[in-house]
This record gives sequence, structure tokens and C-alpha cells, in this order.
Amino acid sequence: MILYDLTCPDEHCFESWFRNSGAVEKLIKAGQVACPTCGSTKVQKAPMAPMIGKGSIGKSTSDEDNLPAKRTPSDVEAAMEKAAQAFDELRKVVEKNFDHVGERFPEEARRIHYGETKKRGIYGEATAEEACALVEEGIDVGVLPKGRRSDA
Repeated sequence: MILYDLTCPDEHCFESWFRNSGAVEKLIKAGQVACPTCGSTKVQKAPMAPMIGKGSIGKSTSDEDNLPAKRTPSDVEAAMEKAAQAFDELRKVVEKNFDHVGERFPEEARRIHYGETKKRGIYGEATAEEACALVEEGIDVGVLPKGRRSDA
């Protein structure tokens, strides 16, 4: 797993974990990585500095000196809540402005991409395999997380 710093056009900075360096490029290009603050899928990798030890030649340092600052559970909880709110807002915008095509999503996305029907925003359901096949065909798709459960 690799942790990347990412940024959106509104200069919101955030971090995300990826399986490998190839996965981050593929997911960003496919529009499947969204800014947790504004929901934009036009994200890019931000410059990152390598973690360099504080010690000098001949001087030993403990592993603890090289660790990044720890986040508290309340920091993580606040960040997750902010991300959930951003995804909720994005979902509302999509549901208000796009056509729901349900399980016909892969078929309808192809029809739009290949000019068989008018170009418009759609949303619906697709399996991971179907979404990957669409991306491989050069069809822009994005993944929205499911809405929050009230019984969670």
C-alpha cells in the first residue's frame, strides 16, 4: 500500500491509500478519486517530501524520531465526518441533475460514449468488473460511495 498526498482544483489537500503507484494513476484518470471536501474528481498527486531521518552521520536516532505526527482519534473522526458530508452533498447533486438508469448503467454509458444516444449525465449501478471494462474502453465513470446508513 502507498499513501499519496492529493489535491483538487480548489487546492484542498488530502491523503489516500492505493494498492500501488499504477493504481493511483488509473483511478485518478478514471475519475474514481474524489476530494472529500468539495467532491471534485479532478484530483492530482501533490508534491511529497520523502521521510528523512533527523540523525547525522555517526549519530544514531530512534525509530520514534522518524515517525510522522500521530493523529488523534478525534482528528480521524472529524476527517471522516467531513468526507461523509462531502459525499452526501455530491450524491444529492448527482441525483438532482443526472438521469437514474439503474442496472442499465454500463449499457447506457456505452450508448452515450459511442454516440448512439444524446449525451447526458447518468448514474446507476455497475459491478466492479463492469466499471473496469468501461474505463478500459475509455469511458469516463466515477464511483460514488453508498449513502450513510441510519442504523450504523
